[in-house]
Amino acid sequence: MRIALGLEYDGSAFLGWQTQAEGVTVQGVLEKAIASIAGHPVRVHAAGRTDTGVHALMQVVHFETEAKRPYSAWVRGVNAHLPPAVRVLWAKQVSDEFHARFSAHGRSYQYLLVNTPVAPAIGRLQAGWYHRPLNSQVMQTAAAYLLGEHDFSAFRASECQAKTPVKAMQRAEVSQMGDMFLFEFSANAFLQHQVRNMVGALVYAGNGKHPPEFIKDLLNQKDRTLSPPTFSPNGLYLCGVHYDEKWGLPSTQRSIAKTRMDIGL
Repeated sequence: MRIALGLEYDGSAFLGWQTQAEGVTVQGVLEKAIASIAGHPVRVHAAGRTDTGVHALMQVVHFETEAKRPYSAWVRGVNAHLPPAVRVLWAKQVSDEFHARFSAHGRSYQYLLVNTPVAPAIGRLQAGWYHRPLNSQVMQTAAAYLLGEHDFSAFRASECQAKTPVKAMQRAEVSQMGDMFLFEFSANAFLQHQVRNMVGALVYAGNGKHPPEFIKDLLNQKDRTLSPPTFSPNGLYLCGVHYDEKWGLPSTQRSIAKTRMDIGL
């Protein structure tokens, strides 16, 4: 029997998603918690492997079990064995053909950036920070160059193991809420560090260091060494995984609240 789960987690408490020999990871604590309910060891497969410090508003995973449990056990029961920084939002039995990673046809990320002269103390691990004034309109103009199918080598981590740097970007938007900026991206797939690298490049356009066309130039040059530094993982959230309706999953899309009051910053 194959069970899918929807998760949220605060990545600041973990060394990323994937189990490691040393250090606490989301996969590690989740597999242990599920095993406590299933009564046997489990292996969990995720839609995406988030890095150290990266958060998830919606991560989708699946695992195999012969244990027959009500959905409430896979939600409230598993949550009782998890640290407070990880929560199961829903559970659903799926067909054996479903795979959390390979059945997904798209993913969405959001990056939350505080733009103030002084770095915030409250919520500092839930948002990125930049000290110089940024122009929202310039960054939105620049972000438009990211739309469509491109070779995103200029925004790819050197250790990225993706088979191809070519991805199709369906959404690239920048909005401002007072002294905060929200960057939103949706694509068929993402390269390692791609979102954080794109945010860094957009910030360099927004601070006036480069014109919006800088993004187009980077895409054409396909050279990571010409791009600005990688931005902090603190403000990055996996917020959606896209699947066909045939799988019958509950909602797999969430969004950062767009006011400081709602997100507690």
